[in-house]
Amino acid sequence: MKKLTIKDIAKEFNVSISTVSKALNDSYEISESTKEKIQKYAKEKNYKPNFNALSLKNRSTKTIGVILPTMLNYFFAQVFKGIEKTALKEGYKVITCISNQSYDKEQEIIEMLSNGSIDGFLLSTAKETELNNKYDHFKDSIDNGTPIVMFDRVAQSIICDKVITDDFEGAANTVEFLYKKGHKKIAFISTISDLQIGKQRLQGYKQGLEKVGLSFDENLVLNIIEKDYKKYKNKVRPFIKSNDIDAVITTGESVAVSTMKALKKSGKKIPKDVAVIAFSNGILARHSSPKMTTISQHGEIMGETAAQILINKLEKKHTEITTKIIKTDLVIRDSTR
Repeated sequence: MKKLTIKDIAKEFNVSISTVSKALNDSYEISESTKEKIQKYAKEKNYKPNFNALSLKNRSTKTIGVILPTMLNYFFAQVFKGIEKTALKEGYKVITCISNQSYDKEQEIIEMLSNGSIDGFLLSTAKETELNNKYDHFKDSIDNGTPIVMFDRVAQSIICDKVITDDFEGAANTVEFLYKKGHKKIAFISTISDLQIGKQRLQGYKQGLEKVGLSFDENLVLNIIEKDYKKYKNKVRPFIKSNDIDAVITTGESVAVSTMKALKKSGKKIPKDVAVIAFSNGILARHSSPKMTTISQHGEIMGETAAQILINKLEKKHTEITTKIIKTDLVIRDSTR
């Protein structure tokens, strides 16, 4: 059952939100009969006040809610580092929750923190939320006066500030880079093919091929739906065996490490025979053997940018809605020649 909001009560009595707010706060500005009617209705319907919405004008917790889809991703750790750095500098505290890619969990977190614990949200949407296209909880939060800034995985249909990576451009430029190094059979391995960012990267890969005059071969694209990274090898090994490739672009580092292992097992040398490049620029890339060339998404900058946008919004320094695009760049290491 959906939680009754101050907006619903206003609709019921055909009055403004501020009238309801004043009635519930027992303000002398509202006539006794209206006050009584509204208070009675709120009590019957078991209305729980959202302190944030009731008294936004004079109340600030100086706390930001951060919702990350997963803990197991170095990129999100980098984003969080950027958020915390900026929040600290601006005198804000941070409450962090993990949705674990679950829509229910995400909804629960938003409802739990929207009761006045925080001033606004920074979040990257859960996989389940995106796949089911269910975004009402975001809309409710914004409508009730708790602003949201989305980063990386964003909901296209929700009108709010967003900070995203130029995934399309990042993939297209990487194909071009590989082609210039003499690679002609470039494969693409994705573990996020059902997400918008995954689709953007695949489109960029195709665009890159077209730009350098290579034809797209769907046999050279592997989409892994497996959640457990330990099982990536079951898909990667047969793919490497059955295709003649000289370069691979992957959507993440774990699957890139899996790919490197599979290549070595099949007797291929990296980067002499096959080059490997992964999106994100994390710990794995620096410690893999050989060290991995990556498409850096600048997670820390993304976090700093998102936090700054939200804080500016909370402090009324900017009111218009923006989408900031963080450019990617290649960090060249030893897995490319």
